[in-house]
Amino acid sequence: MRKIMAIALAAVACSATLTITSASTAAAAERAPHCVVVRKYFNKGQQRYVRLTNLCSRRTACFTIIVPHQRNPHGSLPKGATKDVRYGTTRTSRALFVKNSSC
Repeated sequence: MRKIMAIALAAVACSATLTITSASTAAAAERAPHCVVVRKYFNKGQQRYVRLTNLCSRRTACFTIIVPHQRNPHGSLPKGATKDVRYGTTRTSRALFVKNSSC
């Protein structure tokens, strides 16, 4: 009787572990790689810019700039590139953050 209970508990523990592992793998597969990094936010004249760098040396990275109450500009960076991206004027809100997105 004790052996049967031990086997049953082991089976339940293994199935729970497999479920958690497969769920975390699926969640990781849906996320975009974190290649785009913000170097700085700055103004030039009446325009707002953000300097972005692609840390991934083997792939093009895509990004979305999140700005409140405005259409979110998006784009892509080639492998290993640094680029200044204009996203609005000084009269509009400053960007909250830059989100990595899948291409």
